[in-house]
Amino acid sequence: MSTISTNPPSGMRDFPPEELACRRYIEKIIRKVYESYGFVEIETPAIENLSTLLGKYGEEGDQLIFRILHRREKLARALDGKPSESDLADSALRYDLTVPFARFIANNPKLPRFFKRYQIQSVWRADRPGKGRFREFCQCDVDIIGSNSVIAEAEVCGAVARVLKEVGLTEFNIHLNHRQLLRRLICLAQIPEQFEESSLVALDKLDKVGIEGVTKELRERGIEEGSAKKLIELTNSNSNDNRSEIERLKSAFVGDQEALGAISQLSEMLDYCNGSPASGHLKLDCSLARGLGYYTGPIFEIRVMDLKGSLGGGGRYDNLVGMFKGSPIPAVGFSIGFERLVLVAQEKKLMPYLSVGPDVLLCRFPDVEISEVIKTAEFFRDKGLKVEIFPEPSKLGKQLSYAGEIKVKVAGILGSDELREHKITLKQLETGEQINIRVDEATEKILSWIKTGKK
Repeated sequence: MSTISTNPPSGMRDFPPEELACRRYIEKIIRKVYESYGFVEIETPAIENLSTLLGKYGEEGDQLIFRILHRREKLARALDGKPSESDLADSALRYDLTVPFARFIANNPKLPRFFKRYQIQSVWRADRPGKGRFREFCQCDVDIIGSNSVIAEAEVCGAVARVLKEVGLTEFNIHLNHRQLLRRLICLAQIPEQFEESSLVALDKLDKVGIEGVTKELRERGIEEGSAKKLIELTNSNSNDNRSEIERLKSAFVGDQEALGAISQLSEMLDYCNGSPASGHLKLDCSLARGLGYYTGPIFEIRVMDLKGSLGGGGRYDNLVGMFKGSPIPAVGFSIGFERLVLVAQEKKLMPYLSVGPDVLLCRFPDVEISEVIKTAEFFRDKGLKVEIFPEPSKLGKQLSYAGEIKVKVAGILGSDELREHKITLKQLETGEQINIRVDEATEKILSWIKTGKK
């Protein structure tokens, strides 16, 4: 008989307690920071109508949407003949949190004028999973709806920068660009308008494939070699001084009001971020493209030293909500790549000691009724301790061996003599120290042992 594989599907993961404790620790930081900026939490369904998602992510993004097949009779009818892809599915797993949020806004007209939302949920991509990349992963979004002011950009960048700093990251940059500026740079490179999206898709891979790789892809997409090289030259500045870069761009676009307007917004954003957690971490980067098709204004992306790819990104998407609502609504958001943030925090040893499992294991001698053990456990739980009871009438040595197996710091041993005197024997597993103490005085001792036992 063949055996069933116990591995999760490719690109999906199980999370053991220790890993989940790390994730919950960072998630707690994110929630605290986002709420301190006035963002309120929402959730949206894992499954969206396929029509909601298609056409929002660009040519490559649409191909990575996880479609869900019709079920039962509807699927059978679709398969009767030669069905196209569109005949087989009308729903899909959400690709990101932004498009479902835009639908949510359009579906809830009584929200505040300036609605500040955060959302921490899983998304799915029908991609080939590689190292550090998954088909199911968590995103942590902040968005501001209803404001045209660049203050909104400054706020979401400040919130994300504060998250990174509270996790313990100090060496990171938030790269900035502007979609309108990119369009004018593409025009300046004499690339025809019909190749604009192709140019953005290729340029978005600069940090992954380098200048030669991007130039090659631009040529493969039908862009003349001279224009491809000109675009790389215009966008790939080595300047580390944001103000010098602003002046360079202004001189390149004298009289071009669309480009100058975008440059002005970037300049304002730099000014507004002075004094925020993002100050000193912003870097103008004309090569930043952000491949998603719905961005309309400033765009941003987190880069961390020694980490290939980004740690998150976002931007302004003023037209996306209007696609559902019928009228344009200004919006800006930033998404943290949660999986990569957890990985970086672990690799850089930024995680504190995280207690996993119980603080104390209650053991008993055969002459002790289990009801008395449960009563003692509930007393300690009322005091805020995490308590596990050894469930079987085994020898004490076996019970203490199990305590070591689950890496508990303290064992509490109950015998009939202890119960008569309202006492308990506590044993610190790491040192072997043992003490007989009144139950109502034991909590403080247990806590002191847990604290000194941390590594």
